[in-house]
Amino acid sequence: MTLLYEFVQAYLMYCQELWPTLAIGFLISGFFFKFIPTSIVERHLGEKGLRPILISSVVGTLLPVCCIGALPIALTLRRKGATLGAVLAFMVATPATSVSALIVCWKLLGLTFTAIIFIGVIVMAILMGIVTNGIKLKEDNTASNDEPGSCCHTGITPVRSSDARTGQKIKEAITYAFVTLPKEIGVEVLIGIAIASFITVFEPIRHLISEYLTGLFGYVFVLIVGLVTYVCSTASVPMADAFIKSGMSHGQALCYLLVGPITSYGTILVIKKDFGWRILLVYLGIICSLSLVYGVIYDMFLLTN
Repeated sequence: MTLLYEFVQAYLMYCQELWPTLAIGFLISGFFFKFIPTSIVERHLGEKGLRPILISSVVGTLLPVCCIGALPIALTLRRKGATLGAVLAFMVATPATSVSALIVCWKLLGLTFTAIIFIGVIVMAILMGIVTNGIKLKEDNTASNDEPGSCCHTGITPVRSSDARTGQKIKEAITYAFVTLPKEIGVEVLIGIAIASFITVFEPIRHLISEYLTGLFGYVFVLIVGLVTYVCSTASVPMADAFIKSGMSHGQALCYLLVGPITSYGTILVIKKDFGWRILLVYLGIICSLSLVYGVIYDMFLLTN
């Protein structure tokens, strides 16, 4: 009974602390969704060179789209002529973070940690784009002009600015922010908070983490957990906070926040189907290696200052 009471208290504390920041994040995401047409993004990502990679990396960090919702957008970009590097950079940056995730991260883990992970996501996406841009595909399965069907209705559809008045668009943005988004990721966020609350109050798990999952084993643990499970960028932040409170380092939490939201079974299957095994292995290899390196460097910097 004591454990249940502590769990409920921890859960309510997390919810009370996070609901204002989540509301702000959802509202900003709604306005991004309605006032930034996908057609603009698609047009600029179709260019050659480094510029589309940079654009897709930065824009992807702000779009309110989960990794599943990013798939139809990414395939549309590819079919419309975007380079492979720009597409894969978009698939890294978009699910890794979002406006709401950044606000929650700032609330729980601080401004410095939030700034570092934001920059880290952009760097990872850019490196992904540069490396994969030089890979030649034996068979380009994306040459068709057909639009891919969306497997997640958080995918962004082109917005015709001339067809809607500003007032109507504001209403639609608010509806998206407080109706659509909560339906899409609300359950995940609540589950993430519940798991985080359980980790913080259940002593055997805290003991396991503090005694056996620090150091190298901690990095291996969060890497495996991030690969085999999927949680959205916003819901993963309370999990990372719980890991830190249980004894893990900030670098290990950073590694989890990078790997977890980016890798999902849907993404892996789509990349394998449309780009082949070689691109998939490169994709996962870059994500895992850079996440580990980034986490280790963060801990080294933290310990020496």
